[in-house]
Amino acid sequence: MRLVPHPVIFGFVNGLAIIIFMSQLAQFKDPSGAWLTGSEMFIFLGFVLLTMVIIWGLPKITKAVPASLMAILSVFGIVAAFGIETRTVGDIASIAGGFPPFHIPSVPFSIETLVIIFPYAAIMAGVGLIESLLTLNIIDEITETRGRGNKEAAAQGIANILSGLFSGMGGCAMIGQSLINISAGARARLSGIVASVMLLVFIMFGAGLIEQMPMAALTGLMIMVSVGTFEWASLRTFNKMPTSDLFVMVVVTLITAVLHNLAVAVLVGVIIAALVFAWDNAKRIRARKHIDENGAKHYEIYGPLFFGSVTVFNEKFDVLNDPDEIIIDFKESRVVDMSAIEALNKITERYLKVGKKVHLKHLSPDCRTLLKNADKIIDVNVLEDPTYHLVVDRV
Repeated sequence: MRLVPHPVIFGFVNGLAIIIFMSQLAQFKDPSGAWLTGSEMFIFLGFVLLTMVIIWGLPKITKAVPASLMAILSVFGIVAAFGIETRTVGDIASIAGGFPPFHIPSVPFSIETLVIIFPYAAIMAGVGLIESLLTLNIIDEITETRGRGNKEAAAQGIANILSGLFSGMGGCAMIGQSLINISAGARARLSGIVASVMLLVFIMFGAGLIEQMPMAALTGLMIMVSVGTFEWASLRTFNKMPTSDLFVMVVVTLITAVLHNLAVAVLVGVIIAALVFAWDNAKRIRARKHIDENGAKHYEIYGPLFFGSVTVFNEKFDVLNDPDEIIIDFKESRVVDMSAIEALNKITERYLKVGKKVHLKHLSPDCRTLLKNADKIIDVNVLEDPTYHLVVDRV
C-alpha cells in the first residue's frame, strides 16, 4: 500500500462511487428492463428523494440516531401506514436462509486441482486485499486514526478460509458499507461484529420483515453512499495537480467504472505513477564540473543514478578531452540498482581504455563490491561514504 499514490486512491474511490450509483439505476426499471412510467415512477422516485433528504438533513438537526436507519424506517412506516404499492425487497429476491453447515470441499486434493483453482483464488484475494486496505486508508483519514493493515489482511484471510468451510463466499471490507457504518457513528470493531450478527439474525429469523422493506429506501440510501464515496475534492484540484497525477486519477476511475476490476485499475495506476516518477527522476541527474589545482577534473553528481537516468549520466562525461585524472563524486547522489552499477563499470572502462585514471568518491562500500573493475579504482573515501544498501545486495 505504500506504493499506491494518492491519485490512484482518488481514482479508485471515484470509480467505485460511479459503480454504486450506476447499479442503482436498475431499480428504476421493471423486470423486462423498461423504465418505470406514470405513478409507479413518481412514487418510487418520491420515496428515493425522501430517503436522501432525511439522510442529508437529519444529521444537521441531531446525531443521536443514525440518519440512514431513520430514513429507512420512515419510508417503511409511510408505505405500511397508507398501504402504498411499491416494489419491496421481497419482489426482487428472498433473503431467507439457515445456518450454514460445516463441510470439507468435495474436490480432489491434487496438484491439478490447485493449478485450476489458484489463478482465480489469487485474483479474488488480490481484489479483496486491495479494496480492504484502500478502505482502511479512507476510514483512517475520516476518523483520524491509524489502522493495522497487516492484522486486517491476516484476519481477512483466516475468515475467508473458515467461510469456505461453512459453504460461504469470500468477502472483504467494502467501502460503501464502511461509510454507512462510520456515518452512523461507529468507531470501533464492535460495530462490524454487530452488523454481521444482525445480518445473520435477519436472514435466519427476520427475512419476512426485511422483505417488506421498500426498495426505494435502499436505493436512496445507496445513492447517498455513492455521493459520500465520491472524492469531490479531487474535482477542485484539477487545475492544481500535475498533469501526470490527473491522468492517473482519470485512468483508474475509468478502469474501475467500466471494467469493474478494482485490482487491474489499481495495478495500472501504480504502474503509470511509477513510470512517471522514474521519468521525472531520470531528468534530474546533474553533474557539476571543475578542475582543481592539481589538474584533476571533478564530476560532482546530483540526483539518483538508476536505470532511467543511466543514459543522461553517460552523456555528462567527455572521455577523450578530459585530463588524465578524473574524480567522480557521489556525495549528493545515490546508486540505486544494477543498471547504475553497470553504468559505472562502463564509464570506468572507457577511461581506462584511453589510459586515464578514475577515482570514485563517496561511493558506498556495498556498491564497490559489485563493481567488476573495483580493483582498478583507487582513492575511494571510505570514511565519508554514506551507509545505504542496494536492493541486489542482501545483508
